[in-house]
Amino acid sequence: MAVVEQAQGEDREIASAGQLHYRLRQQSVLAAFGIEALRARDLDPMLQRATELCAEGMRSSFCKFLEYKADRETLLVRTGVGWGAGVVGSTEMRTDMGSPAGFALQTGQGVISNHLDQEERFRTPQFMADHRIRRAINVLVEASGQRYGVLEVDSPDEGRFEEADLAFMQGFANLIGVAIERQEAERRLAEAVEHQQLLTREASHRVKNSLALVSAMLNLQKQEDDDPRVLRMLNDAQARIAAIAQTHDRLWRSERVGMVSLDDLACGIADQLAQQAKDHEVHCDIEAIEMNADTAIPIGLMLTELLTNAIKYAYGEEGGVIDVGLHARDGQIVLSVRDKGKGLPADFDMKAASRLSLGMRMITSLARQLRGEVRFDDAAPGTCATLTMPDPRD
Repeated sequence: MAVVEQAQGEDREIASAGQLHYRLRQQSVLAAFGIEALRARDLDPMLQRATELCAEGMRSSFCKFLEYKADRETLLVRTGVGWGAGVVGSTEMRTDMGSPAGFALQTGQGVISNHLDQEERFRTPQFMADHRIRRAINVLVEASGQRYGVLEVDSPDEGRFEEADLAFMQGFANLIGVAIERQEAERRLAEAVEHQQLLTREASHRVKNSLALVSAMLNLQKQEDDDPRVLRMLNDAQARIAAIAQTHDRLWRSERVGMVSLDDLACGIADQLAQQAKDHEVHCDIEAIEMNADTAIPIGLMLTELLTNAIKYAYGEEGGVIDVGLHARDGQIVLSVRDKGKGLPADFDMKAASRLSLGMRMITSLARQLRGEVRFDDAAPGTCATLTMPDPRD
């Protein structure tokens, strides 16, 4: 319930056209602030705008927002209009019930004091007396169920604040409280997202390091065994591990968490495989396409398998040129690996090859995972292996 002070013998104003216009103007100002409060991203500009518009709606030249400082049990003039130098940002008031603002804070009730010079209940803070303030109206601002501060309009002029003015002020206070709650929720969400991104980067970094350790162990194993078949299998496993490790390496370095640039990934895989096959030249024509990790990893593995096949079987020991392409076309991603070697066997059958070769089984499985199709075509000369898959960005 509001605390309203009336001077003796004072009559209430009779509603008039001017009074109606005044109330309609208040509603317009309140609506305008509601839009600004919901759009606001920074607290201080929003609070400053609240004091400006609230003063305008109350036809007053003085307004202030008093922030409650619980550690010091004071009210700080955080923002305001009309006040002299040194008031806003530094002046503090006590929170006891001896002032209108303190009473509003402690009780949660709106307070109207139309004759501060005649007040017996409340004292007038010195800085307000210095500005010759005669009238004051105060409402509590709450956010997340906690007392956040007090919104106060002051006037040095004769006149009277009414309960309808208190309703207008409370509307402002409610909007400020909602805006503070929203900004606080957004801040917590941003912190949570930042923390989650940090964890994601750290996880990717650790996975990359763990895979590098596994690759090093395979390298040691290769030094212990000179069986060509075992060495070939270890090399294949090492290449697959390296493809996944490269994806995680780019994940934790990426500006966008969880996203990988396929040109960096594919060229990195191609360069690494080319270093292991010194007699081969691998040329890359890769489009800069950002993809999430769930898609980038199987694409990287697919490239590893197709390029490894070309290095193994296209030319033999003399080596040759292999072209790698990756582009987005008409809602599809097209990955191609082309050589100019001896071409496919005359009796080549992909289903039969999948039953006999782990690499071909992986190619078939990865294509299914990517909802794509793999073709091996005679390139005259050589072979062109092509993966066509739907562009997940579409």
